[in-house]
Amino acid sequence: MLGPIAWRTPPRHYGPWERVTSLLTEGLVRRGVEVTLFATADSETSATLASVAAHGYAEDAQMDGRVWEALHVARAMERSAEFDIVHNQLDWLPLAFDAQWAAPMVTTIHGFSGEAILPAYERSTSAFVSISDADRSPALDYVATVHHGIDMAELDSAASAGDDLVVFGRIHPDKGIADAIEIAARAGRRLVICGIVQDAAYFAERIEPHIDGDRVVYRGSVGPAERADVLTSAALLLHPIHFDEPFGLSVVEAMACGTPVVAYRRGSMPELIDEGVTGFVVDDVAAAVDRVAAAVALDRRAVRARARERFDVERMVDGYLEVYDLVLASL
Repeated sequence: MLGPIAWRTPPRHYGPWERVTSLLTEGLVRRGVEVTLFATADSETSATLASVAAHGYAEDAQMDGRVWEALHVARAMERSAEFDIVHNQLDWLPLAFDAQWAAPMVTTIHGFSGEAILPAYERSTSAFVSISDADRSPALDYVATVHHGIDMAELDSAASAGDDLVVFGRIHPDKGIADAIEIAARAGRRLVICGIVQDAAYFAERIEPHIDGDRVVYRGSVGPAERADVLTSAALLLHPIHFDEPFGLSVVEAMACGTPVVAYRRGSMPELIDEGVTGFVVDDVAAAVDRVAAAVALDRRAVRARARERFDVERMVDGYLEVYDLVLASL
């Protein structure tokens, strides 16, 4: 399992690729698969851990991520003959050295950072897995779509649903945090913002002036220990994204806590949200405001049940085991 190394696996706070890599790795080990996880040295896993980087380069300004990712990939490549299959969770870089791998490769495409990286994918013999049907590139062939799974036990909480709206994600224009502030204000609800600041200028200009500790509360990056309580205690998760998001872990996590979602009609949102059951998909601020009351009134037990039926981690593990079988059978 060739994991990303921006953050520890699993991440302490932010790190969606690392989180998914960890969940799949641990699930495979539970099924009796022998897994070697290539990740940072401070990672926690029941698999065999192999590492070059001591810790995540996103946590250390002295580390050049390009250098450490190259060293990380090179180590896995050197050892690739030891394995039946290599599962690449690390985007395009391992694909650039396609002929050097001594084992067949599966690549989970967590989302394209831009069209400019497509040549690395188009030249590769790796089997590609999309994380949503919405995120498929017409330039590529895919062996399967496997939705991310989540550990439902991590999301059990005794908290009671309150009246607050919550927005959960990095503070960046893509995530529409400023829209969430407007939606909450127009709906007459308090907004709780959770996430790392990824765009400092956007935070300073569009978000921070509204944070008053009363109607708009900023809690910073909320880690796994708090996530379940924050999501369960919210009346609703707002997800007014301004980009075609390949998948939304916070959306699925909120629903698994019984918390409905109102999201913009972008990317995978119509694929993840069951309209009128787990939430609503809308087109703009005004439509989101109009749907707040209806979403809050949804049966939270039904929201929770549907999400746990569709996105339990074991379903993700099943999906990847099927992919591995297909790839190995094609050799």
